[in-house]
Amino acid sequence: MSIGVPKRLQNKKVSVVGTWKINIIWCSPTLTQRYGGTLSLNPGVRQILSSPGSLIKIVYFSTSKEQPVDKTKKNASRDSNGVSNCSKGGYLVNGRLYFIKFETSKINECLDFISSKQLHYRGVQQCGFPVSDKNIIKATGGGAFKFADLFKENLGISLDKVDEMSSLVSGANFLLKAVPSEAFTYVNGKRNYEQIDHNDLFPYLLVNIGSGVSMIKVDGDGKFERVSGTSVGGGTFWGLGKLLTKCKSFDALLEMSHQGNNRVIDMLVGDIYGGMDYSKIGLTSTAIASSFGKAISEDKELEEYKPEDVARSLLRMISNNIGQIAYLNALRFGLKKIFFGGFFIGGHAYTMDTISVAVDFWSKGEAKAMFLRHEGFLGALGAFMNYQLVQDDSVRLVGDKNSNPLVEDLNDNGIIECCVQASS
Repeated sequence: MSIGVPKRLQNKKVSVVGTWKINIIWCSPTLTQRYGGTLSLNPGVRQILSSPGSLIKIVYFSTSKEQPVDKTKKNASRDSNGVSNCSKGGYLVNGRLYFIKFETSKINECLDFISSKQLHYRGVQQCGFPVSDKNIIKATGGGAFKFADLFKENLGISLDKVDEMSSLVSGANFLLKAVPSEAFTYVNGKRNYEQIDHNDLFPYLLVNIGSGVSMIKVDGDGKFERVSGTSVGGGTFWGLGKLLTKCKSFDALLEMSHQGNNRVIDMLVGDIYGGMDYSKIGLTSTAIASSFGKAISEDKELEEYKPEDVARSLLRMISNNIGQIAYLNALRFGLKKIFFGGFFIGGHAYTMDTISVAVDFWSKGEAKAMFLRHEGFLGALGAFMNYQLVQDDSVRLVGDKNSNPLVEDLNDNGIIECCVQASS
């Protein structure tokens, strides 16, 4: 579920000068002044609140100055709050975009976070936007329906639902157009950032790996079709991983897989052909012939296998499957570009490597998998774009025009420094 802009700001034009352009969503001045935020809640296959396979995603914009809440004042010095006059009218607000996620099984932590940062307030008085008592926020994903009452009762937030697929595509298009070095390939353990030609972006295949997997053919802004998908996705990895390894956390399961060796459990081509390649059909001896195949012939119980090896084999199986299906759909529609998103990837090296190898193998080197730096926040960002308040001509890079500040400004948590232009 992704949450968007309050009604009070629907008549204000908002854009970002910098590596990002966003709509104003949440406005609150605690910790730092809040000018925007989205919340993404995607429920898993089972009941929402009890499903650990679900994630809540929050994106919010914050100014660099910390200001206390004062509901008695309507005006304050903009200069002291990181706000300056804009030559085109309105104001430029310096700040950062923050990206945060929570498990839906820990939704109370999410509610506490929103409350503590006062993200549920819609106005910032210090910058001339009065706080409103009515909070209507855009939301997308299944959780927009499942959690609507919870957010209303606890935070007084009313959720205005936005189509999930539309939000995913809007978020992806925004990232690929507005953020330099957003897309990258992963080859031989290295990220290679791609410069996307905006005039040659469409069409492309967007593979969003959440609890399940959706494969969307994107032909332009607002032009898309879900052409395929699979139920074998992030929820499968987490669900089976929890049953097989007793691991309680998705991130911990990913880390566990990094420490494992899938060859202990997977049957390889070399295991069948006496250590030899099957070169006639292009299979090396190390290619997987059967995921978990060695467990058939070995007289072992589950407890005798290392959890790390089980997690690694499981991750490899699911990633290979997704990579193959993705390429076959790209081939089906003659698509040359395949972008992968969703929190299943999580920047995990082994996941990206497996998907990349699968796409390269099945395409015989003609296609390549591309990943997104903000892979898990496509829907949340798409909720921003739903209000159509962004001025495209206001976007510029912060700092030297010849530099790429995103590489320097994007830290491990995805924080990006940028500037918002707000004008009435």
